Amino acid sequence: MEQTHTSQSGAATSSPGAQRRVLVVEDDPTIVDAIAARLRAEGFLVQTAMDGPAAVDTAEAWQPDLLILDIMLPGFDGLEVCRRVQAQRPVPVLMLTARDDETDMLVGLGVGADDYMTKPFSMRELAARVHVLLRRVERAALAATTPRSGILRLGELEIDHAQRRVRVKSEDVHLTPTEFDLLVCLANTPRAVLSREQLLAEVWDWADASGTRTVDSHIKALRRKIGAERIRTVHGVGYALETPTP
Repeated sequence: MEQTHTSQSGAATSSPGAQRRVLVVEDDPTIVDAIAARLRAEGFLVQTAMDGPAAVDTAEAWQPDLLILDIMLPGFDGLEVCRRVQAQRPVPVLMLTARDDETDMLVGLGVGADDYMTKPFSMRELAARVHVLLRRVERAALAATTPRSGILRLGELEIDHAQRRVRVKSEDVHLTPTEFDLLVCLANTPRAVLSREQLLAEVWDWADASGTRTVDSHIKALRRKIGAERIRTVHGVGYALETPTP
């Protein structure tokens, strides 16, 4: 059964989250109420759903700007919700998991999630990540209207900035928005080592070192898609995009 709650008061137009819609999908009433209260205080319009089918139905009817999605749900799980919602329309997804399990994280990223958080988490960090994800969407929309010209070719890897498309050996590779931004960040300075903190700041607008595992998981997901040999790990430092020797 669908359980939804909507913020009726909206938010002051000066609020950072004014008019942005966030759908929170979580089956624990205490957690869902806490998240909804914090986001409403930040100025977002919020609806909630507490099972998989309700989440998909609400997303289709309400067209949220962002989805906060728990993996473990009644009906069907958050991974299936993510697949179905992304099939309707692209929407940034922040996935929640109760287990510190990298497999869950990688699978979540693989079905279209943009970021993840492991419970327990602070509401301050969750709100900050919501703002970051929405800013990234805005930047991508702006880039689409003022695209960089040309295609960057690094050996068999091609990055089309204008269309936000990536090809390896002339074959299209589907990347999530976050994966694309991460690849572009590495490609801007090929062979140069970028620290996890630098990547967090550039791609996520997030300067807290507690998020470095998010970088590691996205790098692993990106390697699976473009080839592990193309991204070099510098232990204790960060990552570099490998390119053919001239």
